[in-house]
Amino acid sequence: MRLDKMLSECGLLSRKETARAVRTGQITVGGVPAKSADMQVDPTRDTVTFAGTPVQYRKYVYIMLNKPDGYVSATEDGRDPVVTELLPDVYRKMELFPAGRLDKHTLGLMLLTNDGQLAHRLLSPKSHVEKSYAFKVKFPLSGEDREALEHGVDIGGYVTRPCRVTLEGEREGIIAITEGKYHQIKLMMSAVHNQITYLERRTFGPLTLDPALARGEWRELTEEELAALREH
Repeated sequence: MRLDKMLSECGLLSRKETARAVRTGQITVGGVPAKSADMQVDPTRDTVTFAGTPVQYRKYVYIMLNKPDGYVSATEDGRDPVVTELLPDVYRKMELFPAGRLDKHTLGLMLLTNDGQLAHRLLSPKSHVEKSYAFKVKFPLSGEDREALEHGVDIGGYVTRPCRVTLEGEREGIIAITEGKYHQIKLMMSAVHNQITYLERRTFGPLTLDPALARGEWRELTEEELAALREH
C-alpha cells in the first residue's frame, strides 16, 4: 500500500499533506525518514510515525451515535446540519457515512461507518434487519389499530410487512419493523388516522442504543458489538 493512501485512510493526512510532511521529515517508516509519499508500506508490519506519534492503521471504523433533533442523516446538506458534523475531523476525513437514514426530527441510534459492504448488507431489503423505535402519538391507539399495524397497512400504494407493536400506554409504545421506507412509521400511523409526536430509534439489528450516550454523543463500537453486527 502507498504511504499516502495509508495515512489518508487513517484520516490523518490528505495525499498532498503527506507529500509535504515527507519533505519536512515528519514521517518515518521503520525508524527511517520516509523517502516519498508514494513509497510502499505494509500497514500490518511497518511501524509508521507522524510527528513522532505511531500511526495505527484502520481501514474501517464503526461509530454508534445518539442522533439529536434537527440533524440530517447525510454527509452534507445545503440547509441543515448533518450527523457527520458531530464527529471529530479525523473521522470525517475517513469519509464516514450514515448506514441508513433517520428523519430530521427522529432521534436515537445511528451507525456511522466507511465500510460500504457491511452497510449494504445491513440495509438490503433481503436482510430483514429489525429496527425498533420508541414512539408517541397524538391520539390513543386502540387494539384494532395495533392489530392493523402489525398485519400491515397501506402507506400509499405499498402495504407494509408485518411488524411488532408493544403499547406502553394509550399514546406510546415500541414498534419494531424490518424495512425502512421513507417516513415509514409516520405513514403507518397516518394509515390508522394518527400522528407521530415523538420517535426515537432504540435498536438496529443486534445494536442497542447505549444509555450512557447523551444526544449528540458517540463512541466506537465494541469488539463484541462489531462481531454481532457482522454475524447478523
